[in-house]
Amino acid sequence: MILRVQTIQAIVFLILILFGFKTFAQKPEKPNVLFIAIDDLKPILGCHGDQLIKTPNIDRLAKMGTVFKSNYCQQAVCGPTRASIMTGMRPDVTKVWDLKTKMRDMNPDILTIPQHFAAQGYSTQAIGKIYDPRCVDKDLDKVSWTVPYYQTDNKYYAASTGKTVLNYYQAKETKALVEKKRRDDNGKILTDLELLATIRPSMESVDVPDHAYIDGANMLQAKDILNELQKKNEPFFFAVGLAKPHLPFNAPKKYWDLYQRDDMPVAEFQEQSNHAIDVAYHNSGELRAYTDIPPILSNTDQKSYGITLPLDKQKELIHGYYAAVSYADAQVGILLNTLDSLGLSKNTIIVLWGDHGWHLGDHNLWCKHSNYEQATRSPLIFSAPHIKASATSSLSEFVDVFPTLCNLAGIPVPNHLEGKSLVPLMENPNSSIKDFAISQYPRSSTGMESQRMVDASSKVMGYSLRTKRYRYTIWMENFRSNLPFKASSIIGDELYDYEEDPGERFNVAADKKYEQVAKDLKNKMIGYFRSKESR
Repeated sequence: MILRVQTIQAIVFLILILFGFKTFAQKPEKPNVLFIAIDDLKPILGCHGDQLIKTPNIDRLAKMGTVFKSNYCQQAVCGPTRASIMTGMRPDVTKVWDLKTKMRDMNPDILTIPQHFAAQGYSTQAIGKIYDPRCVDKDLDKVSWTVPYYQTDNKYYAASTGKTVLNYYQAKETKALVEKKRRDDNGKILTDLELLATIRPSMESVDVPDHAYIDGANMLQAKDILNELQKKNEPFFFAVGLAKPHLPFNAPKKYWDLYQRDDMPVAEFQEQSNHAIDVAYHNSGELRAYTDIPPILSNTDQKSYGITLPLDKQKELIHGYYAAVSYADAQVGILLNTLDSLGLSKNTIIVLWGDHGWHLGDHNLWCKHSNYEQATRSPLIFSAPHIKASATSSLSEFVDVFPTLCNLAGIPVPNHLEGKSLVPLMENPNSSIKDFAISQYPRSSTGMESQRMVDASSKVMGYSLRTKRYRYTIWMENFRSNLPFKASSIIGDELYDYEEDPGERFNVAADKKYEQVAKDLKNKMIGYFRSKESR
C-alpha cells in the first residue's frame, strides 16, 4: 500500500515537472523594440489623410498599428523634445530648454528608455539621430547603450558619389565650391562649421542613389545590425534616427520627381493672429541661416515677425520638404522589409515618431520654435504584436511613449514618469486617458528672438494647454512650473478655438463670448502648475 502511494506521488510529481517545463517552454519571449525617430517630420502623411504626400511605407506601418492623430510634443525644438521623449519627463524636469544644455549635467541620474530596457535584459543599440548630440555626452548618452553608439561607416555610402561634404551635400557644384574655399586667403584650412557660414544651400535635387546621403547609408548599416541582432538569443531595443526632412531639404531627384511644383500647398494664412501676443512669434532664424535665403530677403518687403518669402520660393521649399519626407519614408520601408525578411515582425514593437511639427509659412513662420499647432502637433505610430490596427483622435503626448513601451513589453513602469500608457487607446481608440496636452517654449524678454537657440536662462516661458477643441497659452516671466504660481508673472495669454478657427487667425482670450472658456482653461493651467510645484 505504501509502495502504491509512493508510486502515485512519484507519477504526480513527474507530471507536474513535465507540465512546468511545458509551461516554461510556451512562455512568450520578450518582444523586441524598433524605435524610429524622424527629424522635423510633421503629420502630413497619408495615414493622417494627406492626399498629396507619398508615404507608402509609413502608411503601411499605420495599417499594422495605432495612429495617434492628436499627439503633441513637449517643446518644439530638437534637444528639449528628445530629452523629454527619452526620459518620459517634461522640460521643466529635464531642464533642457535649449540646444546646448547637457541633459546629465542637469540630472546626472535621470533614467532613459534604453537604460531602463537594458536593466530588464535587453540589448540596447542605436544609429542616427536619437538624442540631439548637443544635449548629451560625446558617446550620445553612454549609459543608454549596451553597445557603443554606431557611427556611420563610410563603406555604406554610394561608391559613385562618396561621402557628403559639410555633412549634407552631394551636388558637384557645391563640392567644387567647398574644395575651392577650404583654404582662406592666408592659407588656413577652414573647418566645416566655418565653411557653412558661406556655403549652405537650403536644398538640393541631385540624381544620386539613396545611400549617397547619410540616411540611406545608415539604413544599409541598420540592415546589417538587424541581421546580427536576429542571430543573438536576447531581446533588443534598436533605435534608428533619420535626419530628413530636416533642413537642408536634400533628397535624391527621384523623390522630387514625385511632385509637381505648382501643386505645392502654400499656407492660406500668413499673418499674425488678430490680438496676437508678440512674444509668441519668432523670426524663422533657422531658415535665415541658409546662404540662399538672405539675397531673397533683401529684395522682399519684410514684416516685423517671421520671414516673408516670395511665392515661388515658398513653393520650392515646400516641394523640398515633401521630397525629403518621401525620401525618409523610403528608408522606413527598408527597416520594415528587413524585419519581415528576418522573421522578426511578429515579435517586434515598432514606434515611429517625428520630434515636433514644422511651420511651412503659416503665420509667416517657417521651421518650428513656437507653441502653435503646426509646431507642436507631431506624428506618433505604435505597432505591437496582438493589438489590432486603429487610429485615435484622443490626446497623447511624447511623455507617454516611455510608459507605453514598458506596458507593451511587459516590463515594470517606473513610478516617477510624467506620462501615461497609451495601451488603453490602442485597445479602444474611442477611449480617453487625459483631458489636455502641455507644450512649452522659452523666449527672450523682448519677445522677438535674435537667434533660434534660446538660452535656458530665457526670462519668458510660454505654456500651452491643448484640449480637444481649444488651445490656451499663458506667457510667464521669471517662472517655471516647479515654482509657486504668481499671477503677477503673466505677461499675456492666447486662446484659439479650432472648431471655429483652425488656422489660429483670432486670439479670443479677451473675447466676451469666450470669457468662461478662458477662465476654465486658465484654471486648468494653474492647477497643472500647482501639481508640479516643488518637484
